[in-house]
Amino acid sequence: MTAVWIVVAIIAVIALWAVFTFNGLVRRRNVTQEAWSGIEAQLKRRADLIPNLVESVKGYASHEQSTFEEITKLRSQSQSQADPAQRAQTEQAITAAIGKIMAVAENYPQLRATENFQMLQKDLADIEDQIQLARRYYNGAVRDFNVMIQQFPSNLIANMGGFKPAQFFEIENAADRAVPKVSFS
Repeated sequence: MTAVWIVVAIIAVIALWAVFTFNGLVRRRNVTQEAWSGIEAQLKRRADLIPNLVESVKGYASHEQSTFEEITKLRSQSQSQADPAQRAQTEQAITAAIGKIMAVAENYPQLRATENFQMLQKDLADIEDQIQLARRYYNGAVRDFNVMIQQFPSNLIANMGGFKPAQFFEIENAADRAVPKVSFS
């Protein structure tokens, strides 16, 4: 009779471990999804700022039409992407296009002196900082989630529960890792 209780106790401990592990995986997956929504919120803020930036510069540099069209196209494209790897690639291109617009603005002292443009520059710098913070938080959540999925013995529950590793939000080009240079002079 004692052996039966020992077997029942072992089964109960294994069942409790499986439930706690499953719940931990669900919690980490939800934290990862919440962190991704934080990135999306910051990217949306930047996307909302882009038309104002383009319009401010467009009046002074209408010959840069291809740059304006490129950033508008990239903005639309990024809004429809859910895959972090694809979104990161598009956001890299947006960052580069914003850098081109800022470079164009450097050639127009009257533009740089306007209060509206200075406010846009400040807002852009603030948003870029928030994107960086959100990206670090998201990547930390992804790291913790992926580690739990891959570590033994929680990988047994992860495989049975259908948990898949999340993708990091990475910038592949090292030059694009820098925040766009914003000048307040």
